[in-house]
Amino acid sequence: MANPDNAAGSKITPPKQDGAPAKVKQHPNVRILEGLLDENKKTAKEVRRKKKLSPLLKLRHMIMIAGFLMLVAIPSTLASLYLAFIAQDQYHSSASFAVRSINSSVGATDILGVFSQGSASTTVADSYILIDYLLSERMLQEVDEKFDLDAVYAPRGGDYFFGLVGGQPIEDKLDYWRKMVSVNFDYTSGIVQLQVKAFEPNQAQAIASFMLAKSESLINQLSSKAHDESLRLAREEIIIAEKRLTDARMALREFRDVSQDVDPVEGAKLAVQLVAGMEQELAKLNADLEVARSQMAEDTPRIRVIKTQISALESRIEAEKQRLGSGTAGAKTARTSQDLSASDVSGRLQLYEKLELEREFGERTYAAALASLEKARIDATGKQRYLAVFIEPTLSQMAQYPNRLLGAFLVFLGGLFLWGMGTLGYYNIRDRA
Repeated sequence: MANPDNAAGSKITPPKQDGAPAKVKQHPNVRILEGLLDENKKTAKEVRRKKKLSPLLKLRHMIMIAGFLMLVAIPSTLASLYLAFIAQDQYHSSASFAVRSINSSVGATDILGVFSQGSASTTVADSYILIDYLLSERMLQEVDEKFDLDAVYAPRGGDYFFGLVGGQPIEDKLDYWRKMVSVNFDYTSGIVQLQVKAFEPNQAQAIASFMLAKSESLINQLSSKAHDESLRLAREEIIIAEKRLTDARMALREFRDVSQDVDPVEGAKLAVQLVAGMEQELAKLNADLEVARSQMAEDTPRIRVIKTQISALESRIEAEKQRLGSGTAGAKTARTSQDLSASDVSGRLQLYEKLELEREFGERTYAAALASLEKARIDATGKQRYLAVFIEPTLSQMAQYPNRLLGAFLVFLGGLFLWGMGTLGYYNIRDRA
């Protein structure tokens, strides 16, 4: 019986007996070759597809690179070069001061006592007024008239970015002025810090000193105006009270001139005493008449004399009583000095008492107005403000501005932010498309 295995050790498959075609089994090496061919075909297709997409990818990348150069690299480089070689040094001068109020009841002798004086609300309001004044157009005009800002801040060495080009309108000058002058206010302590920048340290110090002088002048004007306004009402009351007292005294003097009586009250007392004396004498004469009638006849000379004396004395008493008062309810009362000639003593006395009352009231009113004026003067003096300078304008020895590293970094950061936002926006739109 023959061996079914061949010499190579392979098993030989006998042919089928039904006559169907036999299926040939592939060799493992053949299958490996076919897999390599299929992989090469796929790689070739992928390469062809990438070659088709590569122009678009290159265009997108070029735009991003160009954007980075335009927004980040070039501006940062130019800004760094400008700040390093063209931008001129700027020197600053600083000063610290505060608006304080004088209080007469506080005897502050040390430096700490300065901070405890005055009304806080008033000084804070004045401090804000002063800050607005320092940054105002009026201060700019005054400084320009004194120092000629076009020359002080003229561009040096081609530095037109930090310099002031001459001939600009006042609005542009004001914007530049507010960049070169900074004012900070501490609400707690009330201290104002002023900083002035210039291309020369002496100019910065001179401008700061001039601004302090103008600020002190403004505070003095405000204090003087507040002082005068506080005293204005009191002075008006003084004028009214003085006029009233003068009128009362003039009316009383006119009364005395017309009546020729310095003190009608004393005159009335004397008239009453006179009438009382005459009535007493009349009573005595009546008693003597009764005695005489009991001793002699009615037509005797003594009785006639006594009767004559009694008649004369009664007439005199009646006349004095009429001078004191008419004795009727409808009698005329003197209301003015012109009515004195037709009035009695009681009418003149009534007018005198009225005039005297007006004089006394006028004197009291005038004294009260003087006291109010003195009190208002003391209060106004206590509320006066002044400018307390703690740090005089300094003279800088080293340039502090512009901050070159910070400026270049901010330009780089700003450009990077714009480029990043643009890139993110592009990819966001691309993903949603």
